[in-house]
Amino acid sequence: MSSLQNVIDEWVRPSKLCEPLEGGRVRCLACGHRCPIFDGQRGICKVRYNRNGRLYAPYGYVAADHADPIEKKPFFHVLPGGLAFSFGMLGCDLHCGYCQNWLSSQALRDPAAGTGVRQASPEDLIERALASGADAVVSTYNEPLISVEWAVEVFRLARGAGLLTGVVSNGNATPEVLEFLRPWLDLFKVDLKSFDRGRYRELGGRLAPILDSIRRIHRMGLWIEVVTLLVPDFNDSEDELGRLAGFLASVSPDIPWHVTAFHPDYKMTGGRATRPDDLHRAAEIGQREGLRFVYRGNRPGEVGSGEDTICPGCGATVIRRSGFRVLEQRVTAGGACPDCRARLPGRWCRIPLPV
Repeated sequence: MSSLQNVIDEWVRPSKLCEPLEGGRVRCLACGHRCPIFDGQRGICKVRYNRNGRLYAPYGYVAADHADPIEKKPFFHVLPGGLAFSFGMLGCDLHCGYCQNWLSSQALRDPAAGTGVRQASPEDLIERALASGADAVVSTYNEPLISVEWAVEVFRLARGAGLLTGVVSNGNATPEVLEFLRPWLDLFKVDLKSFDRGRYRELGGRLAPILDSIRRIHRMGLWIEVVTLLVPDFNDSEDELGRLAGFLASVSPDIPWHVTAFHPDYKMTGGRATRPDDLHRAAEIGQREGLRFVYRGNRPGEVGSGEDTICPGCGATVIRRSGFRVLEQRVTAGGACPDCRARLPGRWCRIPLPV
């Protein structure tokens, strides 16, 4: 066990997101793996563990916290030009070879990460969020579901301070963890990494829980945006993208889909980066399948209007962007196109959902 593992194993609290099993085991309900954990062992995430028949979950530290443009999460239909105070812990329930946040997500699997942590309280984080001028507080950097108890304690205070709350997640949720989050959450970004069961197994997960989560998150009334990192020769076939986009459109054609560019990273450094024409092709497939808002990301200034929000009613550009910068914002405070008055789906004002 690493010294880092020893440190964070002490920054925990008992969790109720579990059910008892025979022989002192507990079944963790925080993610789609539903790990049955023996006494003295930990789940796939490596941060939730069983001690004497009780499940313990991370609490009271951060590996990183920073105020970012909310577009960086990315949320394109939430408070354009606003700030999201982002915080994260360590660990993940997947092990993607191309992870671009691997320094935190894989810190307990890969000693090369070398990530440190510091103790923190929810009060500390909200004080920092307010001092930064943030409009929202977002759990990100690692997988939020595996430290959901900590996130909820932060979100309680954020809500009390009038801030929106969100998670940036791989979507490998359970109905139980979504209900646990629901009273304290406004925004949910899901990484839909592929539409192929075999590919998901390569990443350490399963496709079915992610698809079920997307359906549930939408039914709950949370604002959801979906991201697919387009990796050449991994998840970019026309058939797969068509099925993926068709699924999203079947849940709601108003779900924004961000098709973002891959650059060689972590354990996948041998392939080529995603080109702008790859993004355009994927976006055209999404639009053909009925999605009304498809964005091309990670290639700022190279994708034409692919970063902009276009009114589906009249075709007017209502938000112009370059990367994470909002250059022009014309959506009304009530969430409408100023030209044709068509309603635009999203969260355009800072009013948290009622508890």
